[in-house]
Parts: sequence; C-alpha cells; structure tokens
Amino acid sequence: MSTNKPREVQETEIVDAVRRMIASAVLYSHQVAERLRLGPSDAQFMTLLEVHGPLTPGRLAELTGLRTGTVTGVLDRLERAGFVRRERDATDRRKVIVSRVDEQIRERVEPHYAGHAEAMVRLLRRYDADQLALIADFLHAATGDAEH
Repeated sequence: MSTNKPREVQETEIVDAVRRMIASAVLYSHQVAERLRLGPSDAQFMTLLEVHGPLTPGRLAELTGLRTGTVTGVLDRLERAGFVRRERDATDRRKVIVSRVDEQIRERVEPHYAGHAEAMVRLLRRYDADQLALIADFLHAATGDAEH
C-alpha cells in the first residue's frame, strides 16, 4: 500500500484520523456511561483496572490526572453500581486496593462494546503480520506504553 502523497499530507491525514477516532470513542463511551447511569470517565477507570490490575485510589489519581476527591467520587459510583470493590491491602491495612468485579462488567458493560470489538477484529484482518506489528508499535508509542 504505497502512496504518492507528500509526507506532510500523510502525517496530517493520520493526525486527523486519530483525532476523529478518539472523539468517536469518547462520545460512544459517554453514551454507554449514560445508559449505565455512570459518569463519563467511569468506564475508563474500569479499563485502567483491567489493564493494570488492582490499584490504589492514589495510583488511579496519578494515571488519570484527576484529583483524589474526584477519584473517590468515581469509585463511589462504580462501587454502588457493583463494578468495582474496595478492599484493605492484606499486607498494609491502611491501604485500600480497588479491583474490578469482572462478572458484573462482562454481564453489563461488555455487551455495549462487543460490536466495536468485532468490527476492529474484522478491520485488522486486512493486514498481514508485519503490518499488524507496525500498527501495534505505533499505538503503543502513541499511548506512551513503555512496556512494549
């Protein structure tokens, strides 16, 4: 898949496409949150807990850039809805650890995203293994994922 477009045009097209993709994802996430009677950033907290595993509220504040009071409000909503649980750390009882309630998320949240996931897999099937590696590298770099 080659193109005769100048590099600057290609870069602009990619930046614009990524911006549209982000806007679409944010707006859809907001719609799902409304259906579940959650705040607009609440689903993102569940994603962070899925990606990173159980976290302290302080670490969630660091990852999101939100103030601890805002994080507490999000966790209160998610806990009331049954999506997360807060438990004392077994090694340090002063610490609270937040984890996902996966069965609730599978049952109530994932169905809202299943169509998007299936569409993404269909799209990815257009690319060979080397192209997928390049796409993955770009996305990891774009999201600041130093682990990959």
